Amino acid sequence: MTTARLWLTLGAVCGFLTVSLGAFGAHGLKGRIAADLLANWGTAANYLGMHAVAILACGLLLLLHPAAPLIRAAAWCFLIGVSLFSGSLFLMALTDARMLGIVTPFGGVTLLAGWALLAVGAWRAAAPAN
Repeated sequence: MTTARLWLTLGAVCGFLTVSLGAFGAHGLKGRIAADLLANWGTAANYLGMHAVAILACGLLLLLHPAAPLIRAAAWCFLIGVSLFSGSLFLMALTDARMLGIVTPFGGVTLLAGWALLAVGAWRAAAPAN
């Protein structure tokens, strides 16, 4: 599987999970878990969705620039970061294990690194050839 194909597929899977988990939170969890945990669920779904789009963007950029290591690194940061960030919030909402909140900032920092890598990688990939 090509790198672009992998990231386009993973971005689509994250998009699918965004819709399904968002619907589950809105229809299956409302009234069954504490309001703050339901809000955490919504935050997790929102971040998953926006980073699904970021992963898709990385995949599209890798179609145009297959040898762009910073864009590949950004995609990995987005996938790992959203897994840690949203994953910890989803699990915390389901289990009420609030200690999982310690993982969330690590995911957030990884997402920030992904955005920085994407900015630099896109800048370099779009630079005119000399």
